Amino acid sequence: MNGKQFLEMLSRLPLRVWLQAIAGLIGFVVLAVLGFAVIAGVAAVVLIAILGFKARDWIRRLFTGKPPAGPPAHPDRKVIDVQYEIVERKDNGTRS
Repeated sequence: MNGKQFLEMLSRLPLRVWLQAIAGLIGFVVLAVLGFAVIAGVAAVVLIAILGFKARDWIRRLFTGKPPAGPPAHPDRKVIDVQYEIVERKDNGTRS
């Protein structure tokens, strides 16, 4: 069956079949759009909830003066002050 025969076969279909196909296509598009809207809506609600919790904690810390929550500091950690010098190479290959 070539393309011309296929188109002739489609043209012989009754109107009822064409209307059902069009209604099915419209229904499929509507369900796809609604499905995407539901997924986007759920993602937006989750994002707003996360940002709400973060904003609530930020405002609470702002007015109470507490430091932000994070990993506890290790008491056995030593801080060492280090001085360093940048050494540049000269044109003859020696260091200054």
